[in-house]
Amino acid sequence: MWTAGSRYSRWPTSSAQPTSLARAWRTVAASAADIMWGLAWLATLSYTPPPRNRCSNVAVPGPSCTKPTFQQARPSASLHKVYIYIYIYTLHTFNHTICMACVGVFDLSPAVSPSGKMVAVASFQSKSWNGEIENLKTDIYVMNVDGEDGLGRKLLIKNGGWPSWGSDNIIFFHRGTEKTLPFNMVETAWGVFRYKISTEETMEVTPKELDAVTPAAISETKVAVATIRQKSRFDNVRVEVQYRHIEIFDTNNAPGMQPVQITQKTRPKTDHYNPFVRDNGGRIGYHRCRSDLLQHGDHIPSNLHKIVSPVKDVGLYRVSGLSPTISKDGSKLAFVDGEFKAVWVADHRGLRIVYDYRGPHRVFSPVWNQNPDKDILYVCIGTSFNADKTLEIYAINNASGDVVQRQRLTYGGYNNAFPSSSPDGSKFVFRSTRDGGVKKYKNLHIMLEAENGQSGIGWETRLTKGPWTDTHCQWSPTGDWIVFSSTRGKPRDADELDNGLDPGYFSVYLVKPSDPMVVIRVMDSMGDLGGHINHPVFSPDGRSIAVTADLAAVSVDPISLPMFMHAVRPYGDIFMIDLDTDNLKNINNFIKGFRRITHSRYECGTPAWTTTLMATATDLDAQAQWNMLPNTTYTPACPYVHLYGGESWHMTGHLFIPKRSC
Repeated sequence: MWTAGSRYSRWPTSSAQPTSLARAWRTVAASAADIMWGLAWLATLSYTPPPRNRCSNVAVPGPSCTKPTFQQARPSASLHKVYIYIYIYTLHTFNHTICMACVGVFDLSPAVSPSGKMVAVASFQSKSWNGEIENLKTDIYVMNVDGEDGLGRKLLIKNGGWPSWGSDNIIFFHRGTEKTLPFNMVETAWGVFRYKISTEETMEVTPKELDAVTPAAISETKVAVATIRQKSRFDNVRVEVQYRHIEIFDTNNAPGMQPVQITQKTRPKTDHYNPFVRDNGGRIGYHRCRSDLLQHGDHIPSNLHKIVSPVKDVGLYRVSGLSPTISKDGSKLAFVDGEFKAVWVADHRGLRIVYDYRGPHRVFSPVWNQNPDKDILYVCIGTSFNADKTLEIYAINNASGDVVQRQRLTYGGYNNAFPSSSPDGSKFVFRSTRDGGVKKYKNLHIMLEAENGQSGIGWETRLTKGPWTDTHCQWSPTGDWIVFSSTRGKPRDADELDNGLDPGYFSVYLVKPSDPMVVIRVMDSMGDLGGHINHPVFSPDGRSIAVTADLAAVSVDPISLPMFMHAVRPYGDIFMIDLDTDNLKNINNFIKGFRRITHSRYECGTPAWTTTLMATATDLDAQAQWNMLPNTTYTPACPYVHLYGGESWHMTGHLFIPKRSC
């Protein structure tokens, strides 16, 4: 559980806080994080324009009282745009709001000065988001709260974020500095700095040998920060210095004096986030995951959670696992665990492991054969999705039965992944590096004999061909189309790799399996930004597509949140595209609707879609359909706790979507 809603916003540095609003956030904190995602998105949908914009210099009527600031995301008019504005609430009435920004200016992380006369913000100003998901490189501006001549907006600090006032003359902030590592990998080092407004002097407060972020000023010289003293390299067992802890630094201390360590003494093997100060520095607050409520080996009472959906005819659930897949008749749910070692199946018989891999490789991307009578579950086994690595496709036959059989379907040492069967289950499409040349481009192929794989005669036919990546393919329920994600539209001058990974520029396409020359682009990630639109899946009626995409930019400083750098893609929301299936050849008119389903800076994917649960279904309805209580001993490996007591790096919580209209 995550506390106080600080995934999306933070309280300004001010002693005045709206009591009822704080109670509302505590109500959210008592709920699961997935419910917080839903609430955050609903708040965006229900945005109401403020009575006046402060840039107009028109006063908003209302009683004089303390006005805390907050940030809010307006609905985005276009993709990859940041729409975050700063507001002031009138506490006595809660119905008079002042917008603290001009049109086209986007701000984050508001902080009120001790006198209450100024607000500091980390601002994009008029810059657009460039796809960055760690170091936003915002600038810090200061505005007047009650100035008769308007905001008096002034640039104070270039390349700074998360401002916190030590006095009306002192601002603490954090800054990320990039450095190039071997093999052209880029790493960001973080430090906390102190800026004196009267002299325009900047000094670094924290030592360079550690990372320090999200300062909370105690006085002109003291500041509480979150530190990471040693970066993690994806160790399953992190040591204490690799966790994020709260420490207090004082610029008046003599050289060599150590900071005051706070959370290392209370819970040394847990990450702590976003300190705040109360009682004039007498108390330091922060938030952390309540993993201390679980012991290694505890049973998890519920692995399926209903999430508030912004679309009334779409229900949203989260399953505690990776890559969920639902059989076509809706009777079976399958997923892999967070360690990519075990394949789980849930049906009316209960939750159980049907395949447990004990070797050096991992298990990825389970998917059911579309023919429910076949009871076949496909998986990929290998090292990774990297084109240089070997990844093979296997079938788990009789997957929900008592005697499970594993059958290898691909050979040759290529990277084969993302199988998806035709509606009758006789064939499946998959992506592979076979015939990809020296650069190992990934294209789509069709396995003509799904049951025999490469052992069949004339076993394979190539569906797409080109110097790009075609991946994440799924055969439509009607059999007419195959949807996939591709980089074929990326600019010619785009980088080959980004930190060893594909640089992005993914778009969604449809191809006719009966006529591969018919290829239609459904939507792209815009040519000026290397974005990702991945994992497209059809609705059961074939009239909509859900995707995981980074189309929504950012709405909070990412470094203030848990950094799942080891996730497949540590970002992405789920969007739904409605298609005019009768007009697909008209490229300008076949998209009927485009809706955002989730609001989270973590990767929400891969999605799966079913109609056996209505949008009005409850957790109990879902639990009745798929008995999520394990019928064997179930020891959670992640993200809860390790045997030694520390938290895991991994995350769980991927989504599937039921819809009523099919």
